[in-house]
Amino acid sequence: MTQPLKDIVINALEEIKATDIMDIDVRELTGMMDTMIVASGNSNRQVKSLANSVVVDAKEAGYSLIGVEGDDTCEWILVDFGDVIVHIMLPATREFYDLERLWTMRPGDLLEDGSGENDVTLGVPENDQ
Repeated sequence: MTQPLKDIVINALEEIKATDIMDIDVRELTGMMDTMIVASGNSNRQVKSLANSVVVDAKEAGYSLIGVEGDDTCEWILVDFGDVIVHIMLPATREFYDLERLWTMRPGDLLEDGSGENDVTLGVPENDQ
């Protein structure tokens, strides 16, 4: 396992022509994973092929797979390697869930309306603020 898993995943996605590949460092936000990679495929078939390519390449490099979810519909497939989580989605699904925005928000980020009244405080229940 000389090549980092993140690089293997990104290379596998690029080989099958994934679009809009995004690598998000989430270590400051959660202890459950270090990196989240989000990518799009243009069809259900491509989404499935992308996930399969990621799994095969990572296993060949000696990494262990924890699980795969969503390969029944192939609108959104999650590939879990523990420290690296891969989300492969159809563009409409990706736009709807907007994981990039959710996982890059930090405490104090403003809500979409831009008002200072609705500052977002992550992880703190409303009654404890």
